[in-house]
Amino acid sequence: MIRKEILFARLDVEEVMKKVEELHPQMTAEEKENVKAGIKAGLEGLAGKVPGLVDVKVNINGLPTSTVDVMLDTTFTDADALKAYSTNPLHVAVADGKVRPYTAVRSCLDYEV
Repeated sequence: MIRKEILFARLDVEEVMKKVEELHPQMTAEEKENVKAGIKAGLEGLAGKVPGLVDVKVNINGLPTSTVDVMLDTTFTDADALKAYSTNPLHVAVADGKVRPYTAVRSCLDYEV
């Protein structure tokens, strides 16, 4: 089994900028919660739809001491399934629509269990 854990640090309101010099206000607490809920629903909604994806969990309820806002924890059948996941159209749609527009920092650890 192969596991992937991704930590999405500091969610920003910035969408794809039309002009580099545009500045966007910080997200309100309500906006941040809505974005986190959308990320969770989108990624967990991939369960049973992506070949080789055994398990997917998204944690959006970190403690105040946390330094990230969202954690994605996935398990794949093997390294080939992990590789295919990154280009799977269903995953790409969720990543492009619900995750990437709001994510300022992303860290990832892939490992074998």
